[in-house]
Amino acid sequence: MLIPIEEIEQFSNQLRNEGKSIVFTNGCFDILHVGHTTYLQKAKDLGDVLILGLNSDASVRRLKGESRPINNEVDRAAVLLALRSIDHVVIFPEDTPFNLIKLIQPDILAKGGDYSRDTIVGADIVEARGGNVVVIPLVDGKSTTATINKMQTNC
Repeated sequence: MLIPIEEIEQFSNQLRNEGKSIVFTNGCFDILHVGHTTYLQKAKDLGDVLILGLNSDASVRRLKGESRPINNEVDRAAVLLALRSIDHVVIFPEDTPFNLIKLIQPDILAKGGDYSRDTIVGADIVEARGGNVVVIPLVDGKSTTATINKMQTNC
């Protein structure tokens, strides 16, 4: 389900009141590939509910350049929600999920292996309330940038 950012704090509190552990991850997820799906399934396996923070189109442009995203935020959210591993998506406008993590207060914060504990935004928030930060290994050779480059080379 796509959760409006204005409702995410209340929604997260409701999940916690039901005794569910919340896993949070985030990203642009512009063009899905096996690296993403593997990562998202491993994140889902860490708890009861996986909430994915999806960078808005404007934040993707700021982070990745004017030619991105390839797919708009509504389409990206719909594709992600079609995956069994994703329970909920919330689109956020900032470049980092710091404010979103403060609202959700997840039990587990998952990020891909291209991050270290020290570079994960919001790790301090999660750990301060007794949660865990998990770095999930990447699938070698799989990235959106590599996919785009391959597509451009083959055109």
